[in-house]
Amino acid sequence: MQAQILAPAAVLVVWSLIMLGWTAATRFPAMAKIGMDLKNAAPGGRGQDLEGQLPASVTWKSHNFTHLMEQPTIFYPTVIIIAMMGASAGDVTAAWIYVGLRIIHSLWQALVNKVSVRFAIFILSTIALAYLAYRAVSLTLFV
Repeated sequence: MQAQILAPAAVLVVWSLIMLGWTAATRFPAMAKIGMDLKNAAPGGRGQDLEGQLPASVTWKSHNFTHLMEQPTIFYPTVIIIAMMGASAGDVTAAWIYVGLRIIHSLWQALVNKVSVRFAIFILSTIALAYLAYRAVSLTLFV
């Protein structure tokens, strides 16, 4: 069961890289369209500097990539702890639910971005993560 709990984490890593690619694939053409040239960009520029200059639908992908670098940083060590201690079928299911909801969240944010729906998806994924955190603590603290 240890390998099965690590599979969702591996998928989320790949999904994060897909979102990074999608960000670049939409950002660079949008920058070119408004006449931005990376060769002449001011030193120290950051993605946030593009807010308000690029269409919102372009920046949504970047926002989501940033989100994938935030809460999932809790997910990764949690599933590693569970894998080391012995994952149950329920743990694996919760990990897949978390990853599935994060992918749905990404697609929703990148394409539609209605915040009320996005927040509901986020809360559901957080509940799955909270369950996994509980399992990690119970497997390690109460041994």
